[in-house]
Amino acid sequence: MLTINILRRASGILQRNRTSRFKTILGQQTMAEEKKCYPDYDENLWLRSCKQEIVKPIEGKITGTIPRWINGELIRNGPGTLTIENSTFQHIFDSLALLRKFTVKNGEVTYQCRFLESEVYKACTEAKRIVMTGFGTKSVPDPCHSIFQRVSSMFVKDNRIFDNSSVSIYPFHDELYAFGEVSVIHKINKETLETEKRVNVNNKEFTIIHHTAHPHVTEDGTVYNLAITKKKRQLEHNIVCFPAKTAEDSNDRSMFDKASIVASIPVRWPFYPAYMHSFGITENYFIIVEQPFTLSVPQLMVNRLINEPPVNSFKSFNSEMTQFSIVNRKTGKVNRVYSKSFFYFHIINQYELLNHIVLDVCSYDEALGIEYFNVENMKNLQSDPYAAKALKCHCTRFVLPLAEFSENLNMTDNTNLVNIPNSEAEAHFLPDGKIFVKPELLCNIGCELPRINYEKYLGKEYQYFYAMGMDIDAEKPGMLVKVDVKNKTEKIWYEKNCYASEPIFVPSPESEEEDDGVVLAGLIWGGSDTNRVGLIVLDAKTMTELGKAEFHTPSSMPRCFHGWFVPEKNSKL
Repeated sequence: MLTINILRRASGILQRNRTSRFKTILGQQTMAEEKKCYPDYDENLWLRSCKQEIVKPIEGKITGTIPRWINGELIRNGPGTLTIENSTFQHIFDSLALLRKFTVKNGEVTYQCRFLESEVYKACTEAKRIVMTGFGTKSVPDPCHSIFQRVSSMFVKDNRIFDNSSVSIYPFHDELYAFGEVSVIHKINKETLETEKRVNVNNKEFTIIHHTAHPHVTEDGTVYNLAITKKKRQLEHNIVCFPAKTAEDSNDRSMFDKASIVASIPVRWPFYPAYMHSFGITENYFIIVEQPFTLSVPQLMVNRLINEPPVNSFKSFNSEMTQFSIVNRKTGKVNRVYSKSFFYFHIINQYELLNHIVLDVCSYDEALGIEYFNVENMKNLQSDPYAAKALKCHCTRFVLPLAEFSENLNMTDNTNLVNIPNSEAEAHFLPDGKIFVKPELLCNIGCELPRINYEKYLGKEYQYFYAMGMDIDAEKPGMLVKVDVKNKTEKIWYEKNCYASEPIFVPSPESEEEDDGVVLAGLIWGGSDTNRVGLIVLDAKTMTELGKAEFHTPSSMPRCFHGWFVPEKNSKL
């Protein structure tokens, strides 16, 4: 008991210092001000809780015209409820996952939603309280568990993982899975949204501590993901390959049982792996971006012992640079390039061009976004004049010279190493021989949750991406944005008091041009209009509205994160 009290005091000091820093940075001395800092933005969209599922699809009211060639399901994932009876999750990332589905067929649309039945969902709803510590929420400890039982539980595989797969949806061949950032994912029935199976992607070859919620699905069905794995008591960043199913595969675990590590780099700071939410892939390279925002494994172990959430286990190496590791997919050779420190969740796209890697990223000056998704900080958002700057996302392009090119250059020459047309990005040698890159800005609007014409342009030179507007101080905070990365221009769609979700591009039949198709996005409305959901269909070239379906729901709906469009021809999913 003495040991655990000492650990609690140490962790408490750390948390108090962290909280004090956050309050100072965010200028919360002005919290008493009554005037809203962001009157056009509704922060309560993230704080809503759905209280009633829609198991049987409901029909939408159509305005405009939805092209009849769009036939399939847009399935989305994200926060569902922050409350369990009288207890409340303290971080939006802990909100229990809610699956949403828009079925589009012959110009009509239906809607349904169901909770993902993870172990944490079942345990909390059965107990009618929060019984498992989440990302940012501390559970009520089990008085029957001694300190020795807590220590031993750390070495039990798959023991009490907070398996709330609330971030994204991805296909593994003919199956659909909900993802979080732990090794457990959930198989979803695309017809009913029922949770069919809980799958731990670990196998006898490796143990995953963390993986991204954004694997890459290639044309042949092979899936790649970036993971932190434990190997011989050391931590590594590994690319894990889940091979596509073959005719000989008879069970739905085949992709996981046959998974293998195809590329590895050591963790930059031992016991402090960089937090990464996405990674890059091209025909010949993997791109791993190690930002100086890391997970402290020692602190994570302490926090688990004393029942503190993982959000208190991050450590920033603010004086360090961001490291780009370019891994040759054939040889395993690693080329490293550096930049000024930044934080990111999402890589937009990446491609090879004239002995360079072009990498487009939604970047932030600091990692304060995770702090703002704390429920209390979100509630106080309107009183925080610093929030808009802290949450400002920059769509930036880094141009990374490849080793085959840079090794032949004179390191004493300070000329720009970037040698591609129409680029303002820079790369220079530092005195120690490292290459330092400076990005160029792709657009002036703060954007997040970017999507491209994924099936045809993943890892290839492209011109357009679509995203959500993220500037909370904007006059049109719920907008959708199309960015032309070649001409650095934007087109937007906006409706007053309406907030769009991540836009997903769907190509038109026999399309030849990159933006020949439509953009689909879920909608919710702000203010008191909490029981209204919609689907917008935009012309992907012009961002003009073609049609919209609206639904009245029996419960309020919060904002969501990511989704996947499943065309009708893939009805076997």
